[in-house]
Amino acid sequence: MQIGIIGSGAMGSGIAQVASLASDTTLIFDINPTALVLAENKLEQELENRILKGKISTAEAERIKGNIKYTSTLSEFSTCELVIEAIVENLEAKKQVFKNLEMVVSKTCILASNTSSLSITSIASACENPERVIGIHFFNPAVIMPLVEIIPAIQTRDQTVQKSTEIIAAWGKIIVKAKDTPGFIVNRVARPFYGEAFKMYEEGIAGMATIDWAMKEFGGFRMGPFELTDFIGHDVNYAVTESVWSAFYFDPRFRPSLCQKRLVEAGYLGKKSGKGFYDYSQGNTNPEAKKDEALGKKIFERILAMLINEAADAIYMNICSEKDLETAMTKGVNYPKGLLAWANAFGIEKTVSILDGLFSKYHDMRYRSCPLLREIKSFNI
Repeated sequence: MQIGIIGSGAMGSGIAQVASLASDTTLIFDINPTALVLAENKLEQELENRILKGKISTAEAERIKGNIKYTSTLSEFSTCELVIEAIVENLEAKKQVFKNLEMVVSKTCILASNTSSLSITSIASACENPERVIGIHFFNPAVIMPLVEIIPAIQTRDQTVQKSTEIIAAWGKIIVKAKDTPGFIVNRVARPFYGEAFKMYEEGIAGMATIDWAMKEFGGFRMGPFELTDFIGHDVNYAVTESVWSAFYFDPRFRPSLCQKRLVEAGYLGKKSGKGFYDYSQGNTNPEAKKDEALGKKIFERILAMLINEAADAIYMNICSEKDLETAMTKGVNYPKGLLAWANAFGIEKTVSILDGLFSKYHDMRYRSCPLLREIKSFNI
């Protein structure tokens, strides 16, 4: 099978590696020839590092390189059976790419977007044959992260969903299916992990190091929200939050945080720029956590209640199945356990009580409890 990838950045190159490792010939397209050279050089370095760490053999590395070709000529995609777009998160730019692709590829070629939050239905509307358009959302780094969200547009035909699922499964990925709504599963449900932490920080309830400590100490998360957004990059994380917020008609549950916006405006994008919430310059000392057990538990329980509420709402609105939600959050963002199982263990009544207490304090609709949490005693998982 021949696979086409639009965009030679980290996501595009990562997806190409996944496909090529499965022995599919993969074409990476970028309009900028210099970007293609950089992508090829970076791939060489990544493969060398993985060989040195014992993660792949030299033979596997050679097979990956041999299956990937680089091009700035879109007409070479004429024999592709699947093309995955992985460019900047801009709806109009993506629509134009899909219009251009339709003039090149065969009528049976599947056109997919790797968007993390934009409407697949809107992207498909740019095509004369929208039935072949679908969302195939990988997580970064695509080579390592096992989860892929499959998102049909309302125009997508069943055969497109079936064939796309078969291809991605053959690449060894874990698949969940999501309705075409802002943020799909992971980027919708995970928003409170960041947003509620930032709100507490802005209010002076606790410092960023203390909040990070609380989520790791009491929740078992590998990284706290401030550490994680520094790792992801604030330009990326903030853009997703703003996209989901606006797409949900400015629902307060997804409201972006000014503290993060200011970091983006300053160019403090996290680890990749050397500074974000934390300063990564050599010799710098960052603030230490205030390890107050009562405060830490309060922080953790507040964020967990918001996460459970968002997970319940995704089920209530038929975004995905309960099983797929649990899989998405454990395999897509490495949560210690599925949020529905966590809700059962933590207590749904306790969750509602925390939400109601926050609503009583703030009178902010971001704290409204999902109706499902008031109707059930536990989730059937």
